[in-house]
This record gives sequence, C-alpha cells and structure tokens, in this order.
Amino acid sequence: MEAPPERSRIARQLAEAALVRVVHHYGTRPEFVVLGGLVPELLCAESTIQHAGTVDIDVQVDLEIECGSANAVRLEQALRNAEFEPDNEKAWRWKAESLPANAVIKFELLADRENVQNQATINFKECQQLGAANLRGTRFAALDTRVHRLRSHAGGMTQQADVLVTGLAGFLLAKTAAAFGRRARKDWYDIAFVLLHNDAGGPESAAQAVLECFADDLEAMRTALDDLQANFADLEAQGPEAYADQLKIDHPGIEIQTARADAVLAVGAFHEHLFAT
Repeated sequence: MEAPPERSRIARQLAEAALVRVVHHYGTRPEFVVLGGLVPELLCAESTIQHAGTVDIDVQVDLEIECGSANAVRLEQALRNAEFEPDNEKAWRWKAESLPANAVIKFELLADRENVQNQATINFKECQQLGAANLRGTRFAALDTRVHRLRSHAGGMTQQADVLVTGLAGFLLAKTAAAFGRRARKDWYDIAFVLLHNDAGGPESAAQAVLECFADDLEAMRTALDDLQANFADLEAQGPEAYADQLKIDHPGIEIQTARADAVLAVGAFHEHLFAT
C-alpha cells in the first residue's frame, strides 16, 4: 500500500494512534507536552474547516527533564514497547512504521534549556539512546498546557490516553519561534490556520490569550513576531501562499485569493493587537 501524504487525515489518525500507544506503555499521563501539527485540530475543534494533520508527533520535554532520569528511562522504554526505533543520527527522533498504511511516524523530543546551546542535543542520563533537541521558543508550549483525552480505534478495540497539550498562546509563540528559525511552509500554514479557526474566536482573541500568558515575553519575541508579520505582508508573500496552497488540497472548493487575503488579515490583526499599547 502506498504511504499516505505526510499531511492528511490518515496520517493524523496514524500519528494519534501511535501517541496513544506510547502513553499506554508509559503507564500514566506523561509529563511531556504535545505541540506541533497534531495540536491545531484540538485548538480549532469547533471549526468546519479541516486541518491537514501530520505524521509527526512533536513533544516538549522540559517538564519530563525536571522530573528526573527515571521519567526519561520510562519514556524510552515506552517508545520501544510502542515499536518505535531511534534514528541512528538523531537521538531526539524516533520512528515507527505503521502498517498496513506503510506510513513512517516520527516522534520528536524538543527542549528549551537556557544552560544548553540552541540546537544542541541533550542526551538523557541512564538512557541508552534517548535525547532531545534544544530549540529556543519551545518552552512556551510547556508553560501553557491543557489535558486532552485522545482516542484510537484499531482492531475493533478503542484505546484512550490523557496527554498534556499546549494551549493557544503556547502553540502560537512556539510556532512563531519555529517559523522564524526554519522558514518552513508548514509552520506558516499552521499559524494562519489557528489564528483564523481557533475556538477562542479569531486572531484578536488569540492575541489576547498570548498577552494574558506571555505579556512579559513579547519584547524578547518581537523580532520573530515582526518576521511573521513580514511573511504575511501581502497576498504574494510566502505565508499566505503556504496557507492557501495547503487549504486548497484539503478543501478543493476554496478560492485561493480569498484564502490568501484571510491569512494576511489574520496575521496583521494578531500582530496589531499584540503591540497596540
């Protein structure tokens, strides 16, 4: 069977099922916080517009690190029991092949430790091969969390797991930092999607959530937030193009120029509300 696209409903279902397996083998709710492409659908649960999904499971592990090496050992064993294997070159990335769809699910561990160089790998003590990539900005995900109950249906059985998931403010600042660092189209798509379709009520409500959680961090994030606005400055910019192109795949009936305009307006309103005073 041909592998599903990395951004598709099937991909998301497989990634979510893999995450549930990991938590099942962990034995209780882990301290890691889910961020990245699995989160937008949870933040936009009431929207009629469908998010693309992802095969990647990104987790922020600062809280796991603070709980000590026993938790890291437990997580490594849970990954192995859930049929994940470590990447030979990246200790922070583990992979599992999901059959029969032939999709490769990636479980990626991220941290944000001030005493460790940005983009360095943190190797967990007492673990055989488990590590985390130290990426500035991911800490926001661990400072704004909610508990979500995920469900997986396979082989006629239903499994469920409670996980910590980053909230609206944590997601937006962590994603903005990621977009500033790696210039990936998927980050611009995710940010625009969440600003437009979040359950809080739109870009101004999203900005208010950020102000309530992270007002003291805005100046430190100013360069990244200004860069986000610059990448959504007009209809031909990279941000609205990335958002509209992915939206067209998932919703063929949408009008490209309208989708681009929506993204431009959403990011503009978000940025304006953040720095209105």
